Amino acid sequence: MPAATPTQLPDLLLSRGQHHFTTAQAVALFGSNDAAARKGLQRLTSARQIISPSRGFYVIVPPEFRAWGTVPGSHFIDAMMRHLDRRYYVALLAAAELHGAAHQAPQVFQVMIDRPLASRDLGRTRLRFFTGRHVTTAPTERRNTPTGTMLVATPELTAVDLVDHVDAAGGLDNVATVLAELERLDPAALARLASGRDRAVARRLGWLLNLVEADVDLEPLATVAAASDGTATDLRAGNPRRGAVDRRWNIRVNADVQPDV
Repeated sequence: MPAATPTQLPDLLLSRGQHHFTTAQAVALFGSNDAAARKGLQRLTSARQIISPSRGFYVIVPPEFRAWGTVPGSHFIDAMMRHLDRRYYVALLAAAELHGAAHQAPQVFQVMIDRPLASRDLGRTRLRFFTGRHVTTAPTERRNTPTGTMLVATPELTAVDLVDHVDAAGGLDNVATVLAELERLDPAALARLASGRDRAVARRLGWLLNLVEADVDLEPLATVAAASDGTATDLRAGNPRRGAVDRRWNIRVNADVQPDV
């Protein structure tokens, strides 16, 4: 006799404290073959009781989210990455919000990963993935979520990533706004992380932090920026190379930055 019918599955697993499952687990619980289990799972998906953010991996939509037909990315990202065997951390604006920069709630859930993965939309939950060679060694914090935990970029890593992925972070104005709101930036950690990216990142980051008068010692970052070396870095890549040069950071100010602070 099967342990559960498809209709019973979501509430049965939730009663056990389980918020996600695989196709193989469903087959075992249904006591059926793979084809029959998939049909049951398709019915549950159509009824908006489960979502499938990755092939063979399902997330239960609890009663409080069934009007949405989905759940926030924070509820399943850690389990999904383990299912896919990927290294990851919650990044950019999604991480910044957790570090006190909630001026504008992010419209997407942004995740840095070690190998490419396609973005996906699950109703209101929109996952966006960015690939970085640094992911496997990046400093992260493990944060509690309603269903477990997830890895989040440290404030310093978040700051560096925002400047390195300025378009994904809403442009220079928004990056400056977020940098002004980030909490507890450690000067040494900021400089160390910036040293692992292109020098332009350190220069732009230093200039922006200086603009918003961030409460952080910028001298370690200035050393990494090595402002006396080489041609001035454009503040906004792709803009015409015109404007005054800020000698402290060797930045050509070729964009007007207006943080909302």
